[in-house]
Amino acid sequence: MDSVCAMQASGLAGLGSSSQPRRGRRNHQLRLLGSARGRVLCNAQAVQQRQQQSDVAKAKIADPYSSLGQVCAVLGTQWGDEGKGKLVDILARHYDIVARCQGGDNAGHTIYDDKGDKFALHLVPSGILQRDTVCMVGNGVVVHLPKLFEEIKQLEAKGISCEGRIRVSDRAHLLFDFHRTVDALREAELAGSMIGTTKRGVGPCYASKATRNGIRVGDLLDMSTFRDKLEILLEDAAARFDKFTYDKSMLEEEVVRYRDFAEKLGPYIADTVYLINQAYHDKKKILVEGGQATMLDVDFGTYPFVTSSNPSVGGVCTGLGIAPKRLGDIIGVAKAYTTRVGAGPYPTEAFGELGQSLRETGNEFGTTTKRPRRCGWLDVVALNYSCEINGFTSLNLTKLDVLSNLPEIKLGIAYKGPKDESVPSFPADLSFLEKVKVVYETVPGWQTDISSVRKFKDLPGAAKAYVQRIEELVGIKVQFIGVGPGRDALIVRD
Repeated sequence: MDSVCAMQASGLAGLGSSSQPRRGRRNHQLRLLGSARGRVLCNAQAVQQRQQQSDVAKAKIADPYSSLGQVCAVLGTQWGDEGKGKLVDILARHYDIVARCQGGDNAGHTIYDDKGDKFALHLVPSGILQRDTVCMVGNGVVVHLPKLFEEIKQLEAKGISCEGRIRVSDRAHLLFDFHRTVDALREAELAGSMIGTTKRGVGPCYASKATRNGIRVGDLLDMSTFRDKLEILLEDAAARFDKFTYDKSMLEEEVVRYRDFAEKLGPYIADTVYLINQAYHDKKKILVEGGQATMLDVDFGTYPFVTSSNPSVGGVCTGLGIAPKRLGDIIGVAKAYTTRVGAGPYPTEAFGELGQSLRETGNEFGTTTKRPRRCGWLDVVALNYSCEINGFTSLNLTKLDVLSNLPEIKLGIAYKGPKDESVPSFPADLSFLEKVKVVYETVPGWQTDISSVRKFKDLPGAAKAYVQRIEELVGIKVQFIGVGPGRDALIVRD
């Protein structure tokens, strides 16, 4: 067809020449006729191609999520509580599987359905409200069965069917009540230097896993060895903590309790490593939901004021058994400002009236513990650090609406050391981190309600400029912008 189209110019050049012999002119005219027909065909195909391109563009506008990959991960970029659950809930309708990869019931994700009803989830993945989605609890999660069954009961009481829709990895470790007791005893030991954990037993459970005497979900399928394994765990706890005591009756009560749990959990237990990889081969779409966030990562966070797992991208692979090369989109979720719960350094923390205002306007109280969160300006140094570690393909900037009443907004764009030296990255040394001076950039606020805005072009100029400045500072597109807690309160950029 390119050759037919190319003939047009040469054919037109000779049209109407009377110097050719009659037969030559006749042959030339036949060639021109063929060229004209080719030109019509060429033009028709071009029109058809343009129409197809237009249809594809329109489809993408109608479904802005269509470009997301077969495997997509949603991870926190800060100190948790960024609003990951909301994005997972929204994206879940476009995915066949939603899988939790790490953490325990210390992670609280708050989501809302189309009626505005609130759901607070801790172990069940946030895709559960999408009725055709299968939810997986991966091998990297530590599972407190009483809490899991409590959540399932609450969901079903609200009309959300869980039967046949939840799979719990046989490789996931069980978190027992005694782990919670040990967690509290450990915090009491630390006294003035407490970590500020949720006391949900997550750290001690991961410790049992690391010392290789933990009990896994799959062990419930053969209860003949369960009693001996549990007794070893209890003996270890009693040897470590003077205030932890147990007797044989307590052991027997737990054995009886978990026999009942084993029967109830049986239909949910699965080899999720096999299932998730088989789903990948079958071209199913997989959405990964991270708990906590990168700045709480046991390796990359503000250690020891961290969680006990890897909420960064590596935890996706180890917590589900997905090969790194199969990861497609990795979406980082960041608040338009910064919060953290518990102890530990926090360079951009705002004190006094500003911190209180952000807390009240943003309803910054923990989903799991109800503890008030510490609030402050967006820490771009920490955000850049998180982006480097995870390789985010895009960002979801949440709670932009919370900043709407402020006349001006600050961005923490750099750190200076005690000697006014530049600090190239987020430091590991917490004593040094506590001494850094934050370099702020001040931008104008927009001082108008944006909670009803659904298109980026309709945001106030100052709000658009704030988002674009963040993009410039981190070099990653902000594709999703949260302007309220509801499902519909989301701006999706092309």
